[in-house]
Amino acid sequence: MDRFRPLRRIQVDPEPAAAAPPPPAAAAANGGSGEDVSAAPAAGLLMASRVRRRSAVYRDCKGDYIGVPNDPCLTKILSKQGDNKVLFADKVLKFTQSGKMKRRILVITDFALYLVDPDADILKRRIALAAVDKLCISKLSDNFFAIIVPTEYDCLMASTRKKEIVDIIIKAIKSNSEYQPQVASSNRFEYHAAAEVIKEVEFEEAEGGVKTRITHKAKAKS
Repeated sequence: MDRFRPLRRIQVDPEPAAAAPPPPAAAAANGGSGEDVSAAPAAGLLMASRVRRRSAVYRDCKGDYIGVPNDPCLTKILSKQGDNKVLFADKVLKFTQSGKMKRRILVITDFALYLVDPDADILKRRIALAAVDKLCISKLSDNFFAIIVPTEYDCLMASTRKKEIVDIIIKAIKSNSEYQPQVASSNRFEYHAAAEVIKEVEFEEAEGGVKTRITHKAKAKS
């Protein structure tokens, strides 16, 4: 069963100042092939995603879009952690420290977030909801969101169901504690792509969609 149907197309282009080929993850998202991502300019990438259709904003919230109970790999991963209440499950794009886009399955339970590699059927990361301090989104119609985890490192992802994901995380955390994480809505925010790597994400309205620029910042001081 193909659990990972194609995500809404996200176009990724290098900065106009540099004549570098697009990264391979971007080409994969567009259904083609690409060159080595090391050839991409260090200054950052320009990403454009089309404005979500009005119907997408008002679609019914299903929660589990993968069918977790029917997936042996996912049920095994959750059972090992003692988790069995699935609040949300769907395909997403996750951005790595180097800026590559990786396909992942995001599963949200009432206690944690799980990022699973759909090709290798391997759990890549588990984030306890209690460790989530803040969620960052823009004020525009893009698909990007960042989960801020101060005790570890942050996670930047893209999903056409961004709003549903944020709402579910907030409700899940509130149901288990009196704490409610902040939802920071800004067209520019920073996140830790790794313990010592800070990146800035900037959003700008453009014709037919939203341009998103991810720039490498200075290393965090120890």
